[in-house]
This record gives sequence, C-alpha cells and structure tokens, in this order.
Amino acid sequence: MEPIYKRVLLKISGEALAGDQKFGISDETTNTVAKQIKELCDLGVETAIVVGGGNFWRGRSSENMDRATADYMGMLATVMNALALESALNIHGVKARVQTAIEMREIAEPYARMKAISRLERKEVVIFGAGTGNPFFSTDTTAALRAAEMDAEVILLAKNVDAVYSDDPEINPNAEKYDSLTFKEVVDKDLKVMDLTAATLCRDNGIAIHVFGVAGEGNIMKAVCGEKIGTIIK
Repeated sequence: MEPIYKRVLLKISGEALAGDQKFGISDETTNTVAKQIKELCDLGVETAIVVGGGNFWRGRSSENMDRATADYMGMLATVMNALALESALNIHGVKARVQTAIEMREIAEPYARMKAISRLERKEVVIFGAGTGNPFFSTDTTAALRAAEMDAEVILLAKNVDAVYSDDPEINPNAEKYDSLTFKEVVDKDLKVMDLTAATLCRDNGIAIHVFGVAGEGNIMKAVCGEKIGTIIK
C-alpha cells in the first residue's frame, strides 16, 4: 500500500478510545489504534494527533458550573487520553511525545510549533493535549488549528461512526450516508461533523477532512492510502 499523504493530523474522539465500554479508556481499542499508527510510521507518514476527552468529561455537569471551568476540565480529560496513547505507541516501538497547550512540564512538553514540526520531520509522533488551551473552543477546532500550523494535508477524523450521515444512524435507520461533501454542504445541511469554526479553518487553509470509523480493521491505513471509506470533505 502506498500513502497519498506525507503529513497527516489524526483526530481521535474520546468516545472512540472508550470502545464498547463507553467510558474511560479501553486497552483493546487504544492498542488497536496504536498498531495502526505504527503502520503509518513504518510507511514514513508524518503523524500528528489530537485527542478528544468525551470519554471522561463532556460539557457542564451542573447548572452551577460556568462554561470556562467545564472546558478546562475537558482539557484535562484530553491529556489523560493523550498520555494513554503515548504509552501505547511507546510499547509498540513508536517514539511519541505529548505536547500540551496548558503547561504541565512534569508529564508533557509545552506546545511549541517549531519543536513539534521538528519531531514530525524526525518521524516521531506528536500528540496534542489540552485543546487550544482556551475555553470556548472544541477539540475539533484544535485539530483544524494544529493541522494548519503543522502544514498537514488532511485531517483524519476517526470516530465511532463509519461516515457522515444526514442524521444519527443509530436513531434513524433511513439516514443518508455521504461519500463526499463540500464544506458549503456541511454548513448548509447543518451536518454535525465538526463545529463551524473548525470547518471554516479547514476550508480557508485548504485542508481536507476524511471521516471514517476507528473500529474498522486497518481503516486509518486505508484512509491514508486513498481507499474509498467513510466521507471525504474538501
């Protein structure tokens, strides 16, 4: 298999890392993802990763909590996932390093664009944790921002659904599956792929988005090699 991209940003949702248990981190799923990332690295694909935190924390848990505090708690959740993925990659012989937008030097590097690019050029995997470091921004926006900063060609959006649908396929069995979309169609159809800020960043910087299911065997490799799986937005 031959990759069609040199540098990619892989966005993994927290829910995807939870696997079937729906909460926390599934060792089996994390191990499977790490194996697939190792396959990319073996092909020489430079890989950056942004992880979500929805498997631990999503939104405000009570009306008494302000949005900024809830968002900071979500950022901490992403760091836990990033560290778990870093550990899994290291076990598989892949040199990986977590960089966080909020400094916590004892466990990760502070985010530094040029250092991250240098690591990618050395074929190391860089995992970005703690979102953008600012409340009111999603990890989807983080993925779009870091992809632009890293000069990534595509965002690989690994989710717990296998593509983009017109509606939630678990609720509506008649939901239409899309093979390809434009950014305008995503906005006009109000499809819940990424938030509007993230989609706009990708559109303005010419970054394609490839949405696919993380659970499918070899799906990350298939997406990087240009196989027709999931949904491509560009």
